[in-house]
Amino acid sequence: MSRCSSALSASHGVMAYATCQRTHEMGLRIALGALPAQVLSLILRQGLIMVSAGLLAGIVGALLVTRLLASFLFNTTATDPLTFGAVVLLLTLVAAAAVSIPARRAASTDPIAALHNE
Repeated sequence: MSRCSSALSASHGVMAYATCQRTHEMGLRIALGALPAQVLSLILRQGLIMVSAGLLAGIVGALLVTRLLASFLFNTTATDPLTFGAVVLLLTLVAAAAVSIPARRAASTDPIAALHNE
């Protein structure tokens, strides 16, 4: 079983798999002089762009089904901005934590081993 396929069992599977598929690229970047902090910020930025797109789609979807959900809510309105903000903040923090694990792994890629595997 390869390193990439074993990463799918983790909760951060999508980013871990995408990052693992780019191991050769990360090794090449580091071999050509990229700092680990630059690789880390590259992976974090790409992951958080995907998270932002998902959050935007989720907010739009939630606003579209507010009438349906209104009957299930107690002590809050269906479009309560505090609730929406808290959920967005919580999901952003969880996603950032999930993205940071494969980003740190990519930043610590050994360029010799990454280039040798290909």
